[in-house]
Amino acid sequence: MAATKQIFAFFGNDDAQVKDAALSLSRKIAPKDDEFGLEIVSGSADNSDHATRIVGLTIEAIQTMPFFGGEKVVWLQGANFFADNQTGRSETTLSAVESLVDLLSVGLPSDVKLIISASEIDKRRMFYKKVSKLAEVKTFDKVDTSRAGWETQVMSQVRGKAKALDLEFDGNALDRFVLMVGAETRVLDSELEKLSLYVGDRPATEEDVSATVATSHLGIVFEIGDAIARKNLPKALDLIRRQLAQGENAIGILLAAIVPRVRNLLHARDLVERHRLRVGRNYQDFARAVNALPAADTAHLPRKKDGEVSAYPIFLAAQISDRFTVAELKTALEACLEANVRLVTTQLEPHLVLDQLVTRILSRPV
Repeated sequence: MAATKQIFAFFGNDDAQVKDAALSLSRKIAPKDDEFGLEIVSGSADNSDHATRIVGLTIEAIQTMPFFGGEKVVWLQGANFFADNQTGRSETTLSAVESLVDLLSVGLPSDVKLIISASEIDKRRMFYKKVSKLAEVKTFDKVDTSRAGWETQVMSQVRGKAKALDLEFDGNALDRFVLMVGAETRVLDSELEKLSLYVGDRPATEEDVSATVATSHLGIVFEIGDAIARKNLPKALDLIRRQLAQGENAIGILLAAIVPRVRNLLHARDLVERHRLRVGRNYQDFARAVNALPAADTAHLPRKKDGEVSAYPIFLAAQISDRFTVAELKTALEACLEANVRLVTTQLEPHLVLDQLVTRILSRPV
């Protein structure tokens, strides 16, 4: 059965985008000036019996017309029982969901529209497969920050959001913003609004971003790496000690903040020195130059889904990599390995291991 113009589904693990998209549609298609024209059924179930009641309320809402007649929109909001969890796997839940699918398959009354929103959904289940055929489905998933190239994907989103706020970024301010904030939609929206209010009519600078963006975990990770890249030993030591004092794991700090930055600096410096790559301000030119190199010279570099080199972190590192030589960075990476072994196999205080590592990396060679 082909998708109808009556059923709309919004799925994905980016809860903020799912909810915003469903809310926007509900405002668009619900009857105006009719308080009975939109009926919202909360889909957050505590257990399978609760999920069954929610499905029953949804079916009842679909089949019950407003007291004064006219069109009606039913929104099953934030359903959590379509997921691969204990409630979703229950036979009681599955049976109730099957009854909802049967109703949708027969067809809704001509003057009823249905919106379904769910941040988690098991795509292997019959419900998802049926709804995908019956409804107009939109999926909003979070950008995976563990995958290479996530920064460029988020930057395109941030540009659009910033434009709506009449917010402009100066120089590398956008890069810093994305790397400090990450990919969480709600956090991005909140920090963009805060930054917009802070700068007013002028473009936001890197200093503005650092001054206003919340010190999230990802932001601190970026700041530690940035302090190392800029050879700011006092700042790097201070940030690391503060993170340890707040309960952060030393190995986590090493592997998330220090090793990736040292590796990117090494990749960048090696490309610049061996291939004479020009380090300008244009990322696209830099990425094209890197991807044009012989495959043997880039085989060790991280790659995106499309097979191209994930050049953006290397591009950022290249801007300030002239503070180091390739030999220094190779030594620094070896020192990181030694520090990892010491953290795992010895009883040394974690802060001493990281202090010694960062001091070794940033001290001038004798």
